[in-house]
Amino acid sequence: MDDSAKRLLQRLVRRIPAQMLKVTLDKWDRLTAKQRKSVDFTQSKWAISQELVALCEESERTVKHIAELEMIYVTENPNQGMWHTFQLVDPEDDAHAVDLMLFKEQFKSHLRELKRNMSVKIKKHTDESVWIRIAWGDGLSRPNHLKATYVVHYLQTPYVFVSTLSSKHKPLLLQALTLSTRHQQIKDANLSGRKLTALRDLLMRQYQHVFPTKYPSPLAERNQSISNLHIEKEQAKASANRHRMAGEAFGNGILPALQSAVFKLETKFKDPSNETMTARDEPFRCGVKFSSTNLLESFRHCASSGIASTPVTPLLSSIPLKGRNYFVITDNVPTACSQMCQTQD
Repeated sequence: MDDSAKRLLQRLVRRIPAQMLKVTLDKWDRLTAKQRKSVDFTQSKWAISQELVALCEESERTVKHIAELEMIYVTENPNQGMWHTFQLVDPEDDAHAVDLMLFKEQFKSHLRELKRNMSVKIKKHTDESVWIRIAWGDGLSRPNHLKATYVVHYLQTPYVFVSTLSSKHKPLLLQALTLSTRHQQIKDANLSGRKLTALRDLLMRQYQHVFPTKYPSPLAERNQSISNLHIEKEQAKASANRHRMAGEAFGNGILPALQSAVFKLETKFKDPSNETMTARDEPFRCGVKFSSTNLLESFRHCASSGIASTPVTPLLSSIPLKGRNYFVITDNVPTACSQMCQTQD
């Protein structure tokens, strides 16, 4: 067992929560039942990692075996790290015929034509997603398993989710994905976040996007005075109207737990009281970022409760509608920036 395998195992033990470590090792099944039973999981993480290193050396486990353990943990706990989404476009006539075996064969073949020094592991998860783990090597160096790239793709869909991908490896991966899925192009879907399940549900519409047709009016309180009846009636009407418009924008079901959205403004500054800024030819640039544990639910609550004005601005309702959380807003002029933004759409 070389040093890279030891470092990967030690880091993995530190990363996996103590209450999940035993279960994850049982699923790995690279140690015998007797070996697993001998591990004292009440010890410190450092002591556990030293014990596991000794057991893996005894069983002659390699870095590829340790990578399998990491892949088990990541696939079972996907809502970690930062995930970025891409969309395959222009499918070829036989794109629908690509199955798992053909995809695995083609992907590894195309990727190794572009870069030979790497380690690739592909497995199918229980939810029909295809998980890919890539450890990249540079020059004559061994593949770096400590900074592996993870790719998740659902066959017969145009969406790909990627985590921990460097800029120099990005073109290689995207080209291999495009060729192995029988598509002409792949583009940035302008959607990212730490919860893979939320990104998947938003893009693939795997959530209850229910639009109710009637909202119940609030129950009238007892012993209301006659003078307040008109006020209560108007308030109830306004509340029902806000709920209706919030439902039209975001639906009334459980929403994907998207955690952020970014809007970048690149427009001409317009303010008669500030002639210096208004006279500038280049666009005024600024950015706005919204963050929440469940951003879409927060937007819906703000609209329905009256904290935000209604009807909901298309800038916010476009997040679930277009499946994006990154937008660039430009003037409607034929500039390089506006052309770029139209391409992103």
